[in-house]
Amino acid sequence: MSAIVEQALIEKLQKLPPQRQAEVRDFVEFLAAREERAAAGERLGESLAGLDALNLPPLSDEEIEAEIQAARQDRIARRT
Repeated sequence: MSAIVEQALIEKLQKLPPQRQAEVRDFVEFLAAREERAAAGERLGESLAGLDALNLPPLSDEEIEAEIQAARQDRIARRT
């Protein structure tokens, strides 16, 4: 964004009443969060593609349960 556009936006924002400024802030935060979610989705997709490229066999139900139990035990151990 050019400095001229930035300055024009700031000037317009400063002319708004406080409630409208708060709405603009909320909207900008919404847009930023949406961008973060989109970036996280892209990273997740890349990670899943990388896992898929490994051609590993799927986990059995027993292996999944063992992983869950190990994670739970680790979480309990960290609390104490």
